[in-house]
Amino acid sequence: MKQLKRKQTQACLPKPGHDPETDQTVLARLNALKNMGIPELKAEWARLFDAPAPNNSGPFLRMRLGHRIQELTYGGLSKPAKRMLDLLVDEVEGGKVRKSMISDPRTPVVGTRLIREWDGVEHTITVLKQGFEWQGRQYKSLSAIARAITGTRWNGFRFFGLSNSKRGAK
Repeated sequence: MKQLKRKQTQACLPKPGHDPETDQTVLARLNALKNMGIPELKAEWARLFDAPAPNNSGPFLRMRLGHRIQELTYGGLSKPAKRMLDLLVDEVEGGKVRKSMISDPRTPVVGTRLIREWDGVEHTITVLKQGFEWQGRQYKSLSAIARAITGTRWNGFRFFGLSNSKRGAK
């Protein structure tokens, strides 16, 4: 029930720095955690999480309670941020199956050939699984290729006309 109510009001939650009164209240609550003993921290945990505290570590309880106070006041992570964290955890733990989902959505499908004319010369770039190929050399980014072609720094996606496209879009 608490979760549903929080989701409904997520859009109307204050942002840090926009309401001094709310900020002072949050800072006072965070400061109060410093002076609480383990029994008081556990009671606060039960009140804020509706569950018993997981352990007796004062620093852990203070840190997590501080986060929870701010989360309930200002809101939690957005869905895209949570999804990205989940994907990064998968990648760190060795789950490379979804690694491609973390890459920039503007990157074309593997095997795509990008053609760009610069100073009267046509340049063809091939999208690889791990980077890009141009003139027989492999590059990690389109920006590196754009710099090699022009001699100046460019956003590679912009240089190759991909700045507004999405993966798989035609």
